[in-house]
Amino acid sequence: MALSNAQYQEIMRDYQAQQLRNRHQQEKRVNEIYQVLPAIKEIDQAVSTRAVMRAKELLGGDQEALSRLREEIKDLREQKTILLASKGYPEDYMEMHYRCPECRDTGYTSDGKKCRCFRRAQIRLLYAQSNMEDVLARENFERFSYEYFDDTRIEPAVGTTVAGYMRKVYGWCREFVDEFDEKGGNLLFTGATGTGKTFLTNCIAKALLDTYHSVIYLSAHDLFEIFSRYRFSRQSDEEMGDMEEHILDCDLLIIDDLGTEMNNTFTSSQLFFCVNQRLLSRRSTIISTNLSLDRLRDEYTDRVASRMMSHYTVIPLYGEDIRLKL
Repeated sequence: MALSNAQYQEIMRDYQAQQLRNRHQQEKRVNEIYQVLPAIKEIDQAVSTRAVMRAKELLGGDQEALSRLREEIKDLREQKTILLASKGYPEDYMEMHYRCPECRDTGYTSDGKKCRCFRRAQIRLLYAQSNMEDVLARENFERFSYEYFDDTRIEPAVGTTVAGYMRKVYGWCREFVDEFDEKGGNLLFTGATGTGKTFLTNCIAKALLDTYHSVIYLSAHDLFEIFSRYRFSRQSDEEMGDMEEHILDCDLLIIDDLGTEMNNTFTSSQLFFCVNQRLLSRRSTIISTNLSLDRLRDEYTDRVASRMMSHYTVIPLYGEDIRLKL
């Protein structure tokens, strides 16, 4: 999921276009205020005039010129704020407004790192240019149907029919999305093949992507492949390092089909690393697996299972393979 140069330029062009929109909108607000409150235009002109005057005095050796300028500007700004408030305008109405105040619509924060909004743009672009966009168009909450789940026989494990149980599961997933910003949280979907685990994770992914959250969806195999390439590459793989950072820092990480990859000590250690780092940074994770909780403990060690049991909401799914009914 690393960006090509063309993809990077596409994102940066969007930032440049946003900067132009910001300036245009600010000019419109300033002209509006000058029409409604001409006195503010005079104040702005006075600030410019005073700045020039005091600069000349400072160059002439007047060491008090700068402190006088600060006091004068402070006074003029207070007058400006009072005038704006008299017409119901906020204090910052004439200032530049940004889509992302953190990076001021540049894509990079003051320490030179990619802003979270850049990462969201990157993820959305990569989803749009992959087959996931088509998948999420088909697999979302609006397309969810109970007709594929049995509604005639009681499932002993839940005391109701599978269809009845899935109505509860659907509600839990919607609640997870609705309360995501306030509560976050982690989910572990378990169950046999074809019981709806991947469909439900796609429903959640689509809902959060639509509200501009950063979501990364990876199969367990792809997740461990990224970690492996970054750890064992003979040369520094900047793109893989960047991708690992995204994995650890995105709003929601979805690990699908855990247990289908070739498991070894490396995958177990990297799963613990990923799960633990995201717990420490309070980032949400969803994992789907065909393995039972006991099998998870056997395959990935007690400490991995312990993190999941302690910090994840476990949602077991039941029923027959839905794909055989399609």
